[in-house]
Amino acid sequence: METRDLRIQARGITQNVLVGGPGDGTPVLLVHGNCSSAGFWAPLIRRLPGGVRVVAPDLRGYGRSETAPVDATRGLGDFADDVTALLDDRALFPRGGPVVVAAHSMGCGVVMQMLISRPDRFSAVLLEAPLSPYGFGGTRDLTGTPTTADFAGTGGGTANPDFVARIQAGDRSAESPTSPLSVLRSAYVADPASLGEDEALLLGTVLSTAIGDDNYPGDAVAVESWPGMGPGDRGVLNTMAPNHFNVADALAGAEPKPPIVWVRGDRDAIVSDTSLFDLAYLGSLGAVPGWPGAEECPPQPMVGQTRAVFERYGNFREVVYEGCGHSPHVERPDEVAAELLTLINGA
Repeated sequence: METRDLRIQARGITQNVLVGGPGDGTPVLLVHGNCSSAGFWAPLIRRLPGGVRVVAPDLRGYGRSETAPVDATRGLGDFADDVTALLDDRALFPRGGPVVVAAHSMGCGVVMQMLISRPDRFSAVLLEAPLSPYGFGGTRDLTGTPTTADFAGTGGGTANPDFVARIQAGDRSAESPTSPLSVLRSAYVADPASLGEDEALLLGTVLSTAIGDDNYPGDAVAVESWPGMGPGDRGVLNTMAPNHFNVADALAGAEPKPPIVWVRGDRDAIVSDTSLFDLAYLGSLGAVPGWPGAEECPPQPMVGQTRAVFERYGNFREVVYEGCGHSPHVERPDEVAAELLTLINGA
């Protein structure tokens, strides 16, 4: 499927939107995750039939969209409202009506917030490696109980500073384990060979991330609890801190309930019960000094939390790919495309 970029003014910012397929095709919205952009969907888009209308925005501060501040106190609300505004644009969705939506990682949290506010806008939902409905880090059990009162170990201060600096510098090398290319190969996928000829394209989406306290990673504050930093109120990683993002009850109670297909890899290094981006789990490995132990600071049970909330939601199906990492649409593109087409045909 051929795609083109459209520049859309919405909510006071210019959003770049990747569009493909005929205007009268079945509308499909694609919402990318953190440290990527709409171009990260390329392996999936090329497997969709010509009768599908694909709309894939670059979120604010990613890709070619305008770099605008992110108010983390709204959770992922700034992103969700930006994308919701696009649903009424007839240049993007000439047919109008509800859409099928697929989202990846942080983008799933964006869609969760959209589902809560406007569930009628969606006919079906595919969530790929979704952020826990209780946020990222800082919770200890399946009901999302905060590990500490100050939400230590979450937010903007948890980002690796070398990774952040290398994004800002546009580093395309693999000379360091924390270079964007090395992280793409080791964390975004389980098998780096699955990146194939798309590696340079996908790396470019990572490098498109706007850096700063108002964007990625966001600001941080000093706190008393281990590991000494907690969430600020600005920027991307703070939007997912559990003091700002906890949509579990609202998502479970959303009405109507469009069907959700939850796809994930069993070797996901980012969103899992043993996440290499969860400071509590890294502390248990000895990678972050001073970890106070599993009773005081257990790793977040991300997968279990998501399953528990989806079971309360009711209308969902879980699909697990063996030997697959954080990006099933890159590592198992034919299988993810088939799941999406099933939802499209059902819609």
